[in-house]
Amino acid sequence: MTLNQSTFFSFFYMKKRLVLGLWLVWLCGFFLIGVSFYATNHMFPSSIKDQIKKPRFLSNSFTSPFAPTITIFTAPRPFHGLVGERQELAVRSWLGLAPEISVVLFSQDLSAFSFAAAFGSRVSVEPNIDFTFLGTPFFHSMVARTQVSPSDISVLVDPEIVLFPDFISTIRCAHRLDHDWLLVASSQDIPYFPFHLDADGAHWLADDRRKITQQQLQEFLAQNLQRTFCRKRMLMAWNRGDLPLHSGVLPPFLYRKGLHNHWVITEALSSNYRFVFDASWTISSIYVNDIDSEHYQLEEASNVSALEKRSWEFAGNFHLGMIYGSFHFHEANYSNLFKLLKCGKGYVFVNTVQNIVYPLVPANQERLLSCIDLMKSHDESKNCSLDPLQLPQSISLPLSLEDLLPLRADQNKTIVLAVAGHSYKEMLMSWVCRLRHLQISNFLVCAIDREIYDFSVLQGLPVFEYANVLTNISFDNCHFGTECFQKVTKVKSRIVLQILKLGYNVLMSDVDVYWFKNPLPLLSSFGPATFVAQSDEYKITGPINLPRRLNSGFYYAHSDRVTIAALEKVVTHAATSNLSEQPSFYDVLCGEGGSNRIGDNRCLEPETNLTVHFLDRDLFPNGAYRDLWQETNVNETCRKKGCVVLHNNWISGRRKKLERQVLSGLWEYDLSTRMCVQSWHQRKVTNYF
Repeated sequence: MTLNQSTFFSFFYMKKRLVLGLWLVWLCGFFLIGVSFYATNHMFPSSIKDQIKKPRFLSNSFTSPFAPTITIFTAPRPFHGLVGERQELAVRSWLGLAPEISVVLFSQDLSAFSFAAAFGSRVSVEPNIDFTFLGTPFFHSMVARTQVSPSDISVLVDPEIVLFPDFISTIRCAHRLDHDWLLVASSQDIPYFPFHLDADGAHWLADDRRKITQQQLQEFLAQNLQRTFCRKRMLMAWNRGDLPLHSGVLPPFLYRKGLHNHWVITEALSSNYRFVFDASWTISSIYVNDIDSEHYQLEEASNVSALEKRSWEFAGNFHLGMIYGSFHFHEANYSNLFKLLKCGKGYVFVNTVQNIVYPLVPANQERLLSCIDLMKSHDESKNCSLDPLQLPQSISLPLSLEDLLPLRADQNKTIVLAVAGHSYKEMLMSWVCRLRHLQISNFLVCAIDREIYDFSVLQGLPVFEYANVLTNISFDNCHFGTECFQKVTKVKSRIVLQILKLGYNVLMSDVDVYWFKNPLPLLSSFGPATFVAQSDEYKITGPINLPRRLNSGFYYAHSDRVTIAALEKVVTHAATSNLSEQPSFYDVLCGEGGSNRIGDNRCLEPETNLTVHFLDRDLFPNGAYRDLWQETNVNETCRKKGCVVLHNNWISGRRKKLERQVLSGLWEYDLSTRMCVQSWHQRKVTNYF
């Protein structure tokens, strides 16, 4: 049965209750379509005629009474200056297309919230995705957020791309497909766009406030646009179906830093889950390229010399592309990519590589052939391959500790410091995600080996490398009491001392410390010349400042003369010890055997006059206090007790420590998706062990 017969009889059955007059209308329509296809079968060249097919993804019905709901997602830069004007024009162009369109802005900038407020419920801001410490959003986190949208169709688009009415008509056409699909469309840059929208966003106006007709707008676009697939800026849209966009896990690409769009397209085509097509020929989309020209050139460059000029973010994306595949996109990768083409009042899907045409009730065959020939003559997708790039084996952040400190410190010049090795990369990320959830951004990561440094850079963390990088650090045998543990802990006090001397206060926190609240307001209130530390005493009653009960995995130090002098003594003592640095803290500050103790919770170092205050264990419990880790619901128990933090210590072995924290629910990082667990993100217990 032909497409026309199937469509006709399907409508015949569904519309059997309609009046006779409507029957006659459909009969006439059937007759005209039949005549059109009869002519097509006799007049098309055999090379194309033989390839006209009825695809399995076409619906038998193209009359949906409901318009699909559409959510457009984008990650704007701050709404300031010319960039802000470009972004405002783009968003208003989207909203003016149809009332069923809403917009979500991925941003943590205050200007985005102010901008969204002017549009009511149609524009909202989503700050709860993963960003780098410089504010660049992660593409994989953006895509994950879009996939929990309740809208019929999700669209991911550059924040400066202006859309026109053919976008909504194309999206509605795609919505009729009886198959899960992924639509892509490249956008074109133009040097100027002389029109702006009226107050309602419904009409385009010239500079003299004269209304521009659709025909004038189309003529302007036709004269200034050349549709090609090779552009780096594009939009992607997909329906809310049962199938994923692609198999595997999307790498942690940085948004607008190259490669991620083509990675998704290539993986979607390879996975063959969805019907993938290029709608660049039916969607007019532009961005004005009269500012930041150097930035755009870097963004779109693909050769080695241009790569050398890119920031570390661009290099990081290409590095991820090499690690996770789909780095090259050649013609062969797109052999099953269809192009959506509009001919007259109808649409056709065309594959120019395989020479296949799928008609969606097109116009007459002459118009169809001319449309296909025109598209082939301008098709530049065969020249879209990327040349292999000679990339470095690792990506370096061009910022030293001295550069990072003023960027990251809070208004009190305080830094939260974590020192980590590669064996604790999962726990580091959970710790980082927790701080992000608490909106604590003044943290730094000190990498003690090259592997954790590379990992942290690709995760967008503010990381610096320890000057004397450690080697031979055991992945599973670097716990308390081991030689590896001793080497690692002695790094921490040296780094803290270095930061104190640079004029910054330090809250030192091991990555196995779970934060329920922000402890900084309380810890900083003790004032200068006071060293505030967690107690490692496990007994419920009695003094908490007993010998060797100062925990050097969580403490706060002021940047003052007294504290610096005392820490210098600790570092010197630890350098000559065959133990970890933790005993040195107690023996130097509280005296061997506790000779400098004052009461049950303090010490006084006599030479520097530094006061050591041991924190209340009900607020800052260690891993053995009250057996909190053995509770059925650790989270609920600790919150009821008012815990500020909970240390995951007093347990031997990385695997056991990791397992205890993951299974307790005090875990904030999903290794399977490489993302922080957000409120919209389904929490998973991944097999980390």
